[in-house]
Amino acid sequence: MKGAEMIIPPLFICPISLDLFRDPVTLCTGQTYDRSSIEKWLAAGNLTCPVTMQKLHDPSIIPNHTLRHLIDQWLNSGTQIESVYLKIVDCDISIAAIKHNLESNESALENKLEILEIIHALADELPLQNSCLIQLDFFCLLLEAVFRNSEGLHFQENLRFVEKALICALKLLPFSDLGSLNMLKEESKFAYFVLLFEKGNMAIKKSLCHLVEEIAKGLDTKELCIKLGKSANLLQEIIHLVHNNSEAAEAGIQAISALSLIESNREKLVKEGAVEELVEHISKSKKHERSSAPMAVSIIENLLTLECAKQAIINHPSGVNALVKLVFRVSDHEGSESAINSLLIICFDSETAREEAISSGVLTQLLLLLQSQCSGRAKTKTRMLLKLLRSKWNEDSKHAL
Repeated sequence: MKGAEMIIPPLFICPISLDLFRDPVTLCTGQTYDRSSIEKWLAAGNLTCPVTMQKLHDPSIIPNHTLRHLIDQWLNSGTQIESVYLKIVDCDISIAAIKHNLESNESALENKLEILEIIHALADELPLQNSCLIQLDFFCLLLEAVFRNSEGLHFQENLRFVEKALICALKLLPFSDLGSLNMLKEESKFAYFVLLFEKGNMAIKKSLCHLVEEIAKGLDTKELCIKLGKSANLLQEIIHLVHNNSEAAEAGIQAISALSLIESNREKLVKEGAVEELVEHISKSKKHERSSAPMAVSIIENLLTLECAKQAIINHPSGVNALVKLVFRVSDHEGSESAINSLLIICFDSETAREEAISSGVLTQLLLLLQSQCSGRAKTKTRMLLKLLRSKWNEDSKHAL
């Protein structure tokens, strides 16, 4: 097969050399490696399994005759398995070579894209290959490659690499050290992060939103989350995703939700128009369809700790009506409690809000909710809102007289 392109099934690839097994052998952990690769590993004084990192209680290696037979059969038949994405051209591709390719500014874009396909396949196919990438911290390596902003490479061309690299990084993220995201504290990397939000395609923006979510969740990345909240350009770009009601709108809402968990970020979000865009998003959502509207109203509930957020709701032509819309949903009660809590907050001190809520049909919605199978806590909040509206209505009536 000299010079011929082979599409190699993942089961036939050694997780150390990333090449076709020539002499597959199995360790006591049940993991299979090419004999020459594992012998080098053990000869170097390693007493663990490279993939699982379990200590080897028995260092002996056993030939995997079944796998060897399958490989021979595959080679003789010349079969190519179309469901496998890994393509290797008669050369030894090692982890070291992959890392060097990603780290080098001299590597051609097409070569890097091919390497990303290999990483994607390794992360997607088998847990043992995925954990090999985790042990070598490919998550950090991919982030470095994305936010390095390679000189000499056209920005639009580089977006092809960024899109695929972010997809690979997100596959590895659940098993990786989130502290690697703190590299974005560096001004040059942070500036490029914001630039990608501004000029990247929708796939890139969705991936970046997922990174924002993870940054907001992590204890080690709290300072970085605060830094994100201080960037007006970044917040505007995320909120703009919701405004466009694009395919990335839900990812944008999730990112806003994550950012709003940090108290210092809330005022910045309100200032950049988050409340207005969330209201618009809720207003456009259809009641019978499952949507991200419940998450949007939950964010509004968090933001209503601020007076400026209350005013933004009251001043918006559809603000109160949007909250009323989510009080009762026939399909489910997701978002109901947040909507009721939000109405309790804004109706307490605002006659205008109370009038709008009543004219929007909130009383009917609340009575329907009481008769539904919603939670006991939701029913308690419902009674509180009904009592508030009734008592305030009586007070307003007396004042009118």
